[in-house]
Amino acid sequence: MSTDAKPSAVEGIKDASRFLRGTLPEELASDADHFQSESMQLLKFHGSYQQEDRDARKSRSKAGLGKAYMFMIRLKLPGGKLTAEQYLAMDDIAGQYANGTLRLTTRQSIQFHGVLKGNLKNTIAGINDALVSTLGACGDVNRNVLTCPAPTGDPIRVQMMVDAEAIAAHLTPRAGSASYHEIWLNGDNVTAKLAEEEPIYGKLYLPRKFKVAFSLADDNCTDLLANCLGYQAVVESGALTGYNLYVGGGQGMTNSKPDTYPLLAQAVAYIEPNEVVKAAEAVVKLYRDHGNRSDRKRARIKYLMGDWGVEKFRSVLAKDYLQQTLALPLENPITGLDLHHGWHKQSNGQWFLGLSVENGRIKDDADYRLRSALRAIVAKFQPIVRISTQQDILLGDIVSANKAAIEAMLVEHGVPKPELLSMVQKWSMACPAIPTCGLAISESERALPGIVDQLETILTSLGLEGEPISIRMTGCPNGCARPYQSEIGLVGRSGDKYTLYLGGDSLGRRLNAELYDLVPRDRVLPMLETIFTIYKNDRQPGEDFGGYCNRVGLDALRAKCPLSTP
Repeated sequence: MSTDAKPSAVEGIKDASRFLRGTLPEELASDADHFQSESMQLLKFHGSYQQEDRDARKSRSKAGLGKAYMFMIRLKLPGGKLTAEQYLAMDDIAGQYANGTLRLTTRQSIQFHGVLKGNLKNTIAGINDALVSTLGACGDVNRNVLTCPAPTGDPIRVQMMVDAEAIAAHLTPRAGSASYHEIWLNGDNVTAKLAEEEPIYGKLYLPRKFKVAFSLADDNCTDLLANCLGYQAVVESGALTGYNLYVGGGQGMTNSKPDTYPLLAQAVAYIEPNEVVKAAEAVVKLYRDHGNRSDRKRARIKYLMGDWGVEKFRSVLAKDYLQQTLALPLENPITGLDLHHGWHKQSNGQWFLGLSVENGRIKDDADYRLRSALRAIVAKFQPIVRISTQQDILLGDIVSANKAAIEAMLVEHGVPKPELLSMVQKWSMACPAIPTCGLAISESERALPGIVDQLETILTSLGLEGEPISIRMTGCPNGCARPYQSEIGLVGRSGDKYTLYLGGDSLGRRLNAELYDLVPRDRVLPMLETIFTIYKNDRQPGEDFGGYCNRVGLDALRAKCPLSTP
């Protein structure tokens, strides 16, 4: 970034915030139902976004009323890890302060939607009472650290969880933690007791958000290459010997800016197991010092990597931040991805059960009462709880004698076993979008289930129902459900029109490409049916859908399936 570039307005807000305090305490205490714009930016660091009920916008406008403000609150939950007691506490909070649902995120966390300003402090305090935090769940800091959630008990996954938690703790804001406790937890004014500084982030924190993930080569269930910083476990003779360090992944883009784009992380170095935290701090500091603080649309570390290239990035990281020679990454290709659905044996002789959660929304809806089922199971059997980056939930440490009772409780509440769901449903993901997200320009969570239902019929008629085809949908180009890596990506473009992407990889190894822009929603399924028919007839033995689209090229598919076809 040019040293004479004018910093963005958000940089000024952070600079004047007194380490994330700003006027949040005063505005929180006021009778107003929302925060002013500067406080909205600081609120993100504390784990919340100010939103509005967009479904109510027209009726309120006709009645001469202003916006119906509400808030989303997100947990900071390394590895998606909860005890039974913590899960039940989150369920209580969803019923008492939010909209009666829990939303599992694509980053192993939980979001509460529909929280009113008057309930913000009680909600965050309640979360902390359960020994869970929201600090740094959003904002220009390290976000939730991902790792494989499967509680198998194998030493490699156990160590990855330990390392993920170590990074999460090390990169937690220090002075920001003080202001967080003062504002939300009635803490003493600790500024008199602690030095007012951020030893890693500095006064301005990071240029934008920062995301970290751990994964295995044969189980890339965290979508490692979509992250700013990735640790890929290197395993030899069943033992973890180190990590390949990946840097520069990210999903978001801006339609009006061609110099913004999704990018996969690239392998930078191989590090020893004892260098995990040291490497994380070094990459964060490099990003802090060299990231773009002028244009927030190009402020993610992926653009630094894209502009510099791997060789320069490695050189600067080694010389200026690690002060050591970096070993080159080892050959360790991604070969698999496990959704962790169904029953699995743990090393301690107990079991874990992975349940598919459509678009991550835990709710009760008519005969489908997932929220009640999970509450009843967790309350009675006290399993450990894990959340996956596929927006699913795992229940672990279950003894064999309780498996049948748990299955019966799921049936009683209308919750299907994962093996009864279609492959396309299990591999689908959507962001919340409308009505809660202010950035959404199209439907996503409320639209994808209908699309998936019709896709099930199409794929079954073609004999393709057994294919693990990944489809992801977002309401805007920010890509929160990682649509740019899926075999089918639908990205909100304008109202009921979407950009349709094809050719990604269900294992997260390849970006897809734009087939058509501004596709009306009612044209998506007819187009996909045509393309799936071509795929069935023309694919090579064992070739998956994304691989086929990538091999034949989108120009060939456009020739056979023009956008203008009625």
